[in-house]
Order: sequence, then structure tokens, then C-alpha cells
Amino acid sequence: MNFKEKLTRIVKKNNSLLCVGLDIDKEKIPGHLFKMSTTPYVEFNEMIIDATANFVCAYKLNMAFYEVFGKQGFEILEKTISYIPKDIIVILDGKRNDIGNTAKMYAKSLFEGLNADAVTVNPYLGKDSVLPFLEYRNKCSFILCRTSNPSAVDFQNLAVSNNPLYEIVARKIKEWDNFGNCGAVVGATYPDELKVIRGILGEEIPILIPGVGAQGGDVEKTVKAGTNKDGEMAIINSSRGIIYASKDEAFSEKAKIQAESIRDEINKYR
Repeated sequence: MNFKEKLTRIVKKNNSLLCVGLDIDKEKIPGHLFKMSTTPYVEFNEMIIDATANFVCAYKLNMAFYEVFGKQGFEILEKTISYIPKDIIVILDGKRNDIGNTAKMYAKSLFEGLNADAVTVNPYLGKDSVLPFLEYRNKCSFILCRTSNPSAVDFQNLAVSNNPLYEIVARKIKEWDNFGNCGAVVGATYPDELKVIRGILGEEIPILIPGVGAQGGDVEKTVKAGTNKDGEMAIINSSRGIIYASKDEAFSEKAKIQAESIRDEINKYR
């Protein structure tokens, strides 16, 4: 089964475009877990997964939140990935890339070593640095196009032949999609640009959309601009707003309520 087939199945099964970001942060995880468990980060992730698995199409793990713990972090990462139900998409968000030879090792590490369904990739080095990821034809490489952070304008809005750079990147993503395994990363905080990029990419290229929730992205505008004509091919991510909805002992139940609420709000506009 390739990535798009897996994505389509879980979207239909859970009636959801919601992706929950599993970004572990010691300052935000409920304190009682550190007193009760020898593996508090793993337990936190597992409880969040148990609570939200019926309302999501994907989980996204930002690798920085795991790599900061060194060897222990990779153990937490591996255990978390293995715990995620097999029919749900696993996205590793490391924004990796380098020259071709190094990119090949990054791709092997993420797709083979950690068994991700999808990864995020930086296109700054050009096509030959992205191709090693695209060799994994049943996976998906979400290529940074228009990111959600405020200073994205520093480079991504620069005019190239009278077009903003992010539009050029979107056209390259479309051009590189020979195996049907390219995706784009476009922030919910820029709905007008999101609409333009969806128009460039067409109906079949999935867009990973961070920025809903704590970053302030508007759900209605995001859905209307980012989905295709069938209300699909968008993965809308929320992290802090769901997993850290509460720091008390009922944190997973609060996460469940929040995930269901956001899933349902997304579906209102599909």
C-alpha cells in the first residue's frame, strides 16, 4: 500500500483530516507522570495516542523534541512510533536535507530505520538533494513550501521572475511528483498563499498544514483553501492545543475532547 492509499483509508475510517503533533516537552507534560512512571515521556505519548486515535488521520513527531534527549530520545521515538496504530500515518518532522549522498542516508534513517510513512524535507539545495527521499515510492516527502512562522517572508516571499519564491517551489514540487509521492508543507497562518499553492499543486498532491491552534491559524480558511474538491489531500496539524490542553491527571481525556472538537470543526467546512 502506498502513502496516498493509506492516507485515503484512514481519512475515511476516522472521518478526519486532523494530525496530532506529539512534541514532548518536560515543562508542559503533567508533573504527576514523573513521580509515577520510570518512562514518563513514553507513557504520556501512549496515553495521548489511546485518547485521540479515533479522531486523527496522522501523528507528527517533531524530531527536535526527541533528539534533545540523546540516546534516550531515540528510544522514546522508537517506542512511540511502534505504539501508533498501523493504519494511522506517521510523519517524522525533521526538515532534513543535504547534498545527495548525505540526503540518501537521511532518507534511509527515517524511512527504513524509523519506518516513517512520511517526512518533511527542505528543498533549498535543489532537486538532487530531494531525489533520495523520492526513491521511496510508497512513502511521502512533504517539501517545505510556505512555512507558518512569521519570518518566513524573509526568503519565501522574495520575487523570482515576478513570482514569490514559494510559488516557484510549489511548481517544482509539482514537477518532481513523478512517482506520486511528493507533498507540500504550507502554514495555516497564510490562507491566501495556501489557496494559491493548492491551485498550483492540483488535486492529488497532499498538503501538510501546521499552524492551527496555538499558532492561530483559522480552521475554516485552512480547510477551504487547502483541501481538494473532495475535501481531502490535506493533513491539518495541531500540537500544543491538543496534547497540552490540561496538566492535571485527566490530561488525556481533555486531549480527547479537544481532538474530537477540532476534528469536527474541520469537517464542518469540508
